[in-house]
Amino acid sequence: SKVEIQAKIDASWEQFFYGDDALERVYYPVGADMAYIADIGNGDVRSEGMSYGMMIAVQLDKKEEFDRLWKWAKTYMYQSDGPFQGYFAWHCTRDGEQLDANPASDGEEWFATALFFASARWGDGEGIYNYRAQAQGILDVMLHKETDNVATNMFNIDHKQIVFVPMVGRASSFTDPSYHLPAYYELWARWSERDNEFWADAAEVSREYFQNAAHPQTGLMPDYANFDGTPYGTDDHKDFRFDAWRTLSNVAVDYAWFAADPWQVEQSNRVLDFFASRGIDSYPNQFTLDGTPLSSDHSTGLVAMAAVAALAADPEKGKPFVQELWDAQVPSGKWRYYDGMLYMLGMLHVSGNFQIHTPQ
Repeated sequence: SKVEIQAKIDASWEQFFYGDDALERVYYPVGADMAYIADIGNGDVRSEGMSYGMMIAVQLDKKEEFDRLWKWAKTYMYQSDGPFQGYFAWHCTRDGEQLDANPASDGEEWFATALFFASARWGDGEGIYNYRAQAQGILDVMLHKETDNVATNMFNIDHKQIVFVPMVGRASSFTDPSYHLPAYYELWARWSERDNEFWADAAEVSREYFQNAAHPQTGLMPDYANFDGTPYGTDDHKDFRFDAWRTLSNVAVDYAWFAADPWQVEQSNRVLDFFASRGIDSYPNQFTLDGTPLSSDHSTGLVAMAAVAALAADPEKGKPFVQELWDAQVPSGKWRYYDGMLYMLGMLHVSGNFQIHTPQ
């Protein structure tokens, strides 16, 4: 029922944002007007987590927490000068010291979309709280970075694809399938002040890209891949590992919102059939693309992403995975950050609480 759903979401919010410091929360206030989301297991603060926290806050109409996170990101992660000016450092210490200056591209994507939604929900304020202007600024630098010997655009202009890291050399020569967010690009094409055609094209390219990156039998995608969809490199990231969990959600959300590609239904059915064949309550969290297990762990974060795949899958295939998420324990302990953020995003999606909020 709606009452039960709201109670579960409220309890998850309270645990992750205001629960026990050592075992439950990932949100930590700083002073009167800032806060960060901590990656507990790795002991740092990541643009990924900050942007996820902002998205969760805007979806749940939590303006104070949203503004606190955004001010911390702008204060400590934002590059106001240097070769990465306009981007956000991908990780910092909990005291705000930058550990690397370069960005991770998914953080900017989620920041921009969360800011557009915030503009719609709460209206625009001044300075960094002019949400729409801040979102537009991120989109502009992603496409129009003045390249030098260090930084590049966040999208490869020829391929119209997000790059792994916008840095001259190897890091910008490939992509990460889980960074492809065609549902967000579709919104940017409608809401951006400029480059609308590019964003519309990027959405179509990413839809096609998923078809190239997904294994034809298992539906699994690699962590890292070339611009043609083939796995990148020879290390662990050529396989389906932690980044790639999110591809299940990215495909299904795009279909749920826009239904632009019927293949997304086939893909969601395919990957859920694969996991079901490995035991719906016990399938491992890492595989080679052809389905050989690389772990014996069963992770709540992947359970959440599989549940989101039900948004595009046939109901009889998807509902058991939604039930698995409903029955899952809320993540706690050392590794609660990534599992927990995906759990929370997954619950919002499958309960109908993750919605498009359209700016004026």
